[in-house]
Amino acid sequence: MRYFLVIVAIAIGAAGFVYGEADDSPGLQLLGVALVVGAVACGVRMARRNG
Repeated sequence: MRYFLVIVAIAIGAAGFVYGEADDSPGLQLLGVALVVGAVACGVRMARRNG
């Protein structure tokens, strides 16, 4: 279940980045990238703890 939340956060961040690019909004792009990077970091951290 935890990995599912990471995947959902990555998908939402990617969608925010794409929508921010279409809308020409650098703030939304930054938030999308920050969400993706944070979700990947949490996913890696969870994988290291369980492995």
